Amino acid sequence: MHAYRSHTCADLSKENVGDKVRLSGWVHRVRDHGGILFIDLRDHYGMTQVLCDPDSPVFADVEKVRSEWCIRIDGEVKARDADLVNTKIPTGEIEVFVRDIEVLGPAKELPLQVFGDQEYPEETRLRYRYLDLRREKMQDNMVLRSDVVSSIRKRMWDQNFKEFQTPIITASSPEGARDFLVPSRLHPGKFYALPQAPQQFKQLLMVSGFDKYFQIAPCFRDEDPRADRSPTDFYQLDLEMSFVEQQDVFDTIQPVLTGIFEEFGGGKAVDQEWPQISYKDAALWYGSDKPDLRNPIKMQVVSDHFRDSGFAIFAKLLEQEGTEIRAIPAPTGGSRKFCDRMNAFAQKEGLPGMGYIFWREKTADSVAQELGITVKEAQAKLKAGEVEGGMEAAGPLAKNIGPERTEAIRQQLGLDVGDAAFFLGGKPKSFEGVAGRARNVIGAELGLTDENRFAFAWIVDFPIYEKDEETGKIDFEHNPFSMPQGGMDALMGDPLEVLGYQYDLACNGYELVSGAIRNHKPEIMFKAFEIAGYGKDEVEKRFGGMVNAFQYGAPPHGGCAAGIDRIVMLLAEEANIREVILFPMNQRAEDLMMNAPSEPQSDQLMELGLRVIPQD
Repeated sequence: MHAYRSHTCADLSKENVGDKVRLSGWVHRVRDHGGILFIDLRDHYGMTQVLCDPDSPVFADVEKVRSEWCIRIDGEVKARDADLVNTKIPTGEIEVFVRDIEVLGPAKELPLQVFGDQEYPEETRLRYRYLDLRREKMQDNMVLRSDVVSSIRKRMWDQNFKEFQTPIITASSPEGARDFLVPSRLHPGKFYALPQAPQQFKQLLMVSGFDKYFQIAPCFRDEDPRADRSPTDFYQLDLEMSFVEQQDVFDTIQPVLTGIFEEFGGGKAVDQEWPQISYKDAALWYGSDKPDLRNPIKMQVVSDHFRDSGFAIFAKLLEQEGTEIRAIPAPTGGSRKFCDRMNAFAQKEGLPGMGYIFWREKTADSVAQELGITVKEAQAKLKAGEVEGGMEAAGPLAKNIGPERTEAIRQQLGLDVGDAAFFLGGKPKSFEGVAGRARNVIGAELGLTDENRFAFAWIVDFPIYEKDEETGKIDFEHNPFSMPQGGMDALMGDPLEVLGYQYDLACNGYELVSGAIRNHKPEIMFKAFEIAGYGKDEVEKRFGGMVNAFQYGAPPHGGCAAGIDRIVMLLAEEANIREVILFPMNQRAEDLMMNAPSEPQSDQLMELGLRVIPQD
């Protein structure tokens, strides 16, 4: 018999009754039922109940074991009584009577329990991650991650992509975030960098004549943490293709991701139609470049209804250049209680409030106020049909702008009795983010968001440049290596009108994919950087390897990268990306388990020619 096991803890069934077996695993829990000890023995594959009574020669040894001890047992498989069968586990029809036991690894008092669903502080979970990972949910998440990566590889191979590995240590190359720098021992005073992405290398592969490349690539960025982003490193499906246009990239990655979400999405519907929405429209309709299309709400511009109106705040605001008023429709949200909740939401977001109108059936109170009669008299007139009933608009805004304007707003937004609309104004970039978050809250609270589907959308036509309102300087707003739509001719006009062949894929409110058709022509690249204030010498210095390569027959090429961590996070129905990463950092970018970052030894610093300057 094998030294540690003849079967896993998920293998045994009624067919094994009478067999002599050997199992190894962890003590999930121990139960004492009238002198008979029951142990749920767990390994990576499942659970088996083992038992021991005073007749066993090792009963005294079994009495000593505690939760999470690692043990080996030898025993005989027995059938459970029919009324004791556990249908929740594959081995629920049998149990193993212990004849021998060996403690492979005793455990100290546990800082967190593996059994059960207790919640523990994140600090505890990360410091003892090896225990946290023993929990069933975490085991499932990590197996899911492994299976997703395996399936992605197979799907990419099936499309004739070749998998190559690019360098992990390279030159610093800004990608929009801070680099992690690595000092060079052989070249004192100089530094390597961990790659933020394999961007330049994968483009060089296309210049080298490789037609379709992919890898599951580690990427390193010194970023501020968020729930959906790691502060240090992450993995992405990185791919690049030669002789392609934007639609070719879409047609390549869509079946891969559709298949992944159908395979691992737990039965949720996966949208087959992926709309292409311009960056401009996404900001207008959804207040985000990663909209959640499970929520049907679309925001609209309603500036004309407030221009020169009785609502002075919006009317005066619209006198300023570049301002507008947008409405967030809220079907079924037509109650003062809900409107007050959304107003409180806006205040938590740092705004003084959020204007609203809601539509309701005409009430006796409003009729009484309108006609200057008592409520009782108004009730009688409504009942007798002497006063026309129907719909009325309510809320402070409705009173200020009057019935004609409120009715025009209602018709534009397609709203009815029981519905509401919320309003925000100013320069769009100043309020779009809050408007987008308000849209999400409204959709969730009113039950409008379909939680049982994955909704995808390509966000396209990103602007390449933006202007600093204070300095007037033109700089890159998005990826500087994207091919401008219109090529060199586009760069001769207004920079703020230049769009790039750049695209993101949004799913359920998260950015899953980002990519572009690359600018492979040196003359267009130099001009693009010149507009943003970067001279030819600086471009050659910072991106010399790629610029030089483009002068030797570079093919048109493009690609994208899909975030593995976020994909798994969505499939696992987790709200925090750390739940699907084996050994994540905490919110302060610290590894509490391995004590990183740590202070270097003095001899390490001397060898590298470095000195640490104390911070005040």
